[in-house]
Amino acid sequence: MLKMTLKTFYIACLLVGTGVAVAALATRQAPAEPPTPAYCTEGGNWLSLGTIPPKPTSIQEIVANATKQDVVLLGEQHDLEDHHRWQLQMLSALHAQRPEMVIGFEMFPRRVQPVLDQWVAGSLTVPEFLKQVEWDKVWSFPPHIYMPLFEFARINKIPMRALNVDKKLTRQVAEKGWENVPEEAREGIGRPAPALPEYLEFLREIYQMHEKNSHAHGGKKAPSADAGFKGFVDSQLTWDRAMAEALSLEVSQDGRKNPTLVVGIMGSGHIRYGHGVPHQLGYLGVPKVASLLPVSLAGECRHLEPGLASAVFTLPNKPIPPSEPPRLGVALEDATQGVKISAVTAGSLAEKTGLRAGDRIIEIAGRPASGSGDAVATIRRQPPGTWLPLRIARGDSQLDLVIQFPAKP
Repeated sequence: MLKMTLKTFYIACLLVGTGVAVAALATRQAPAEPPTPAYCTEGGNWLSLGTIPPKPTSIQEIVANATKQDVVLLGEQHDLEDHHRWQLQMLSALHAQRPEMVIGFEMFPRRVQPVLDQWVAGSLTVPEFLKQVEWDKVWSFPPHIYMPLFEFARINKIPMRALNVDKKLTRQVAEKGWENVPEEAREGIGRPAPALPEYLEFLREIYQMHEKNSHAHGGKKAPSADAGFKGFVDSQLTWDRAMAEALSLEVSQDGRKNPTLVVGIMGSGHIRYGHGVPHQLGYLGVPKVASLLPVSLAGECRHLEPGLASAVFTLPNKPIPPSEPPRLGVALEDATQGVKISAVTAGSLAEKTGLRAGDRIIEIAGRPASGSGDAVATIRRQPPGTWLPLRIARGDSQLDLVIQFPAKP
């Protein structure tokens, strides 16, 4: 169970865009920590995972191997700035060896591809770019931690590719199952390759945790657990397949004398153990894939196993600043009217205030709630120690609640 527990700890990277209650993962009890391996005592080192214990190696060896592949996947935990700094370092190192490059980003749905083209061409300012890609709606993580990656592509004239699909599609697949979503609504995505048994076991554990957390906070019970799990798996596979297809297309279309190196920037949950995007790439005829991940010294570095990735980079520990943006502890979904709360984390500020799964936020700070991205941005703008009024629709009633954010330590 060790591998499954570790992967569960990081599945938040995989499920952020689906509205699933990923915050529930924080409630799991971690296993007892083994003694710290010597290679986890300091950061800034590369480890090859072909053996156990992992073999320390050099960035030169990592880059030399990666540049022999067709696709290189660079993982991340979306909200960790050091992960994006590491990705920028790797893009620079790879580009120095393979200047013919394309960079694909999980953050963008395919419909905003023309905006990415305009950005690389240098015809958009940063505010124009973020507005036209609808950043607060499609991704909502702080844009400043991603902008260095986008600027790197722009100044080096490296094509950027939108790897993702609209959240509407993954929600439809989760609710109805792949085969019940009309072909014209699938954004051209082909049927995903079947999930590996270990991936199914992993996803079932996550699904059961999500269901337990949802029911504990007033969510509706699915009419069929089997049907609900099948939709959940179909949704994850659709997500993996969409990104794999977009990457594969760049490989298959390349007929130049100097082949293009295709790099994918995405959550580590899509990469770990080869179950997600690498598995789908293999079915699409792209087996030459390098998977590189950043790992923390205090966390996953202690439990590295063969197959997790091609190699990992150990990030030094970093103090958490006391002034992080406020968080409610909810998962939000866009709704026809307002913003739906799909899950509430146990012990969170939201739960203490009285918010429940199934509530709809119809007003926030006295203004109509226009979408989940807008709601997230409003919450993050609140200074410590302030009050944020919400108007909630619950069943046939409306409630006025006030969130009191804790004062700055």
